[in-house]
Amino acid sequence: MSLKTRPSTPFVNADPRLGAECIPGSPSPVSLLITPPMHELTPDVESPAKHTERDHGGIAGHPRGLSMLFYAEMWERFSYYGMRAILLLFMIAPLAMGGMGMDQKFAAQIYGNYTMASYMVCILGGYLADNFIGARRAVLVGGLIITAGHYSLAFNTTPTFYAGLILVALGTGLLKPSISTLVGGLYSHGDTRRDAGFSLFYMGINLGAFAAPLVVGWLAQGEEFKALLSGWGLDPTHSWHWGFGAAGVGMTFGMIVYLRHWHWLAHVGHAPEASLPRPWGRLTLVAVGTAALLGVMIASDYFTWINPIVYALPIVGVIWFGVVQRDQDSRRIAAILVFFICAILFWAVFEQAGSSLTLFADDLTRNELMGFAFPSSWFQSVNSLFILALAPLFAWLWVRLHERQPSIPMKFVWGLVFLGLSFALLVPAAQLTAAGKVSPWWLIAVYFLQTLGELCLSPVGLSAMTKLAPAKLTGLVMGIWFLGTALGNKLAGVVAGEFNGKDPQALAHFFWQQALLVGGMTVLLLVLVPWVRKLTGETGPKNQSSA
Repeated sequence: MSLKTRPSTPFVNADPRLGAECIPGSPSPVSLLITPPMHELTPDVESPAKHTERDHGGIAGHPRGLSMLFYAEMWERFSYYGMRAILLLFMIAPLAMGGMGMDQKFAAQIYGNYTMASYMVCILGGYLADNFIGARRAVLVGGLIITAGHYSLAFNTTPTFYAGLILVALGTGLLKPSISTLVGGLYSHGDTRRDAGFSLFYMGINLGAFAAPLVVGWLAQGEEFKALLSGWGLDPTHSWHWGFGAAGVGMTFGMIVYLRHWHWLAHVGHAPEASLPRPWGRLTLVAVGTAALLGVMIASDYFTWINPIVYALPIVGVIWFGVVQRDQDSRRIAAILVFFICAILFWAVFEQAGSSLTLFADDLTRNELMGFAFPSSWFQSVNSLFILALAPLFAWLWVRLHERQPSIPMKFVWGLVFLGLSFALLVPAAQLTAAGKVSPWWLIAVYFLQTLGELCLSPVGLSAMTKLAPAKLTGLVMGIWFLGTALGNKLAGVVAGEFNGKDPQALAHFFWQQALLVGGMTVLLLVLVPWVRKLTGETGPKNQSSA
């Protein structure tokens, strides 16, 4: 999961789960797309800066709007990670056990396409929020769409299953790039509470992500709950849908909180002036482009020659902008593309938490710790637990090191080192499965290493995007970062289709190949660190900030 970052600019996002912060629209409101029943919005006649500087009525003296967004985002992440914790297991479970009986490779493809779409649609969602409806309404509408998607998944039919995935992906694409915009808008540029505010908001994300697999996983997989269903005269094989329904209930709570305190955001997140023309033509291009790219990547499941072309394009871009072109903006774009390539590989391995590692936990791991048995989906809470414990330490470390902290590319190197070690650790674990199920401590150690890697790479990459982006291309660059996360998730689904838990040697080879690939990229990036530092402008010790 992804303190993902301690933002130092108004456009920095706390983590890829959060969404990129976009430039908020004009503060002049237009007619509401959806009018909430409890509070009619009236425009704030004072500037947002004056309003926020004197607003100390929220958590720990922060603006009241932060309290509302904290709880709303906590429940939204609860719904997303709760559903993700059981999604692949539900698809491959036999029909007799209430699942869909899908082939593992096909289910992994669906999983990869769904998680890819959730991030890729953010490009369109962010553009729509910036230029048409505003961040505040985008969060509301996106949240309602997500809620409908989760409740659709609660029904035991194939059409409602696919409809639910589509709705959740579309709603996430609209909500994700807008909610952190609202957090940023609560603070004036010089407000010293900004960094701490994002840290608190981030805590809400990971609290939701930590609790979700525990609750949803118990409802979907827990033998105790299945016994309860039987006692109530209900079919225990439908427990999966109770889990999906719980994710919907969580999202409903988030929307209730958001609507109940809608007026706390009266001064931020507005759409552009009603008198300004709307860029319908560009919106059409963005929508068509996003749909086309989604279509191409889904088609790559059947036409494998597409993947090498897509994943080679960033390499061509690095050569063009970093070697052929010589101007400052081109060099920065080349650095952005280097980080983009690293991010694709990082998320392709890391995001197998919901696929390969879930299968390893379910089939090959003793789901018992100190005599306490638990559902396999509970392992997906471990990353969030480590984030909550380690993020403050990393935030302190970067501040403590100050000018001595590693440069941006070196932090990426360390992120890849920890990621590669995590999959290298799975090699002996896979070999030990020949003698039976392995200890849960193997997976706990894997998640610990991956969390270290995430804290080195994810917040640094997000912040670097905003600092390296040419002034007129900030939104585009954040879209590129989202695209890297999307492509990484897609690749994670493709790779997970090759997981073979029945052959310990083949499984060990599966993990070892990925560890070697990450290791190779790590060595290559380490060699390129001096060149990449020049591209970013980090040429002296005073510039070795974490971006």
